Amino acid sequence: MITFLTDLFVATQGWLFDRLVQPVLFALGLASYVEMGFEGIEFVLIGILELAIAYSIMRPLEALWPAERWNGRKAVRVDVLYTLLNRLGIIPLAVFALLAPAFMALDGWLRFHDMIPRQLEDWLPGLDTHPLLSFVIYLLILDFAEYWRHRLSHTFRWWWALHGIHHSQRQMSFWTDSRNHLLDDLIAGVWFAGLSLLIGVPPGHFIGLLVTLRLVENLSHTNTRLSFGRLGDYLIVGPRYHRWHHALDLPPGKRYRHGCNFAILFPFWDAIFGTLHLEQQLPPTGIHEDSAEALAARDDFWLQQRLGLVLLWRALNARRRSGAL
Repeated sequence: MITFLTDLFVATQGWLFDRLVQPVLFALGLASYVEMGFEGIEFVLIGILELAIAYSIMRPLEALWPAERWNGRKAVRVDVLYTLLNRLGIIPLAVFALLAPAFMALDGWLRFHDMIPRQLEDWLPGLDTHPLLSFVIYLLILDFAEYWRHRLSHTFRWWWALHGIHHSQRQMSFWTDSRNHLLDDLIAGVWFAGLSLLIGVPPGHFIGLLVTLRLVENLSHTNTRLSFGRLGDYLIVGPRYHRWHHALDLPPGKRYRHGCNFAILFPFWDAIFGTLHLEQQLPPTGIHEDSAEALAARDDFWLQQRLGLVLLWRALNARRRSGAL
């Protein structure tokens, strides 16, 4: 069955490339982007599969065991738009198109000067013969890095100006995972892809790692009372755990002044670094908007993008005036 599905996926990718993408690229004089176009189809098809899995599993959870019952779902529409842009490859491909030349130039420069970074297999010989073990190790490394990227996006005021858009949703659902400022997405893409290249994540593993983390993030944002149990909630990030990260009011205490539960997949990062907080009740989600423009942007894609840039500019100016490094 797996072989059949794999063959079907490859055949679909090839058909779309031959009939649609390649002719368009040649017609536009973009023959040098043929390889990127082929890989782009893979991103789109995987995104469609992710959407199908997320909707078929998580939407019923929201309907049957909701954390909150809403009078309407109008506020969710903008998150659906973000998800379609992200999962159908538009945002990832834009990030890839921006990053690929820079990474290729950097790799060429390093090799020309005989500076080839040591990759994970160089430190752990034989790891390439144990694909499952190498996948788990890569997952741990990337999840650790994602914990710190996420935590820093709450710590620095300029970064929060962008990331706060993700937290402004009062009706959090599995669609909310992709609700991010485009510049924040670009930073996240550089962070994830850059580290993956640095430690030598194989292309096949990269797709699997990305899909694993994105599906868990979909689940953790789901509007559901689903719990993994007293122990399970501390083993993997789920809806109850992550809902406290999106809580409208932060838990009391200095260590939570920037937030809590930053982990993406494994909660033990929060336990190790003192940012874990979990209670039985499910708090309301969102942020307290401090201006009319922020309130107006809550459910509007373009206003959110504009607001993020405005707040970023203000944060950078305030930092410059204060002389902060």
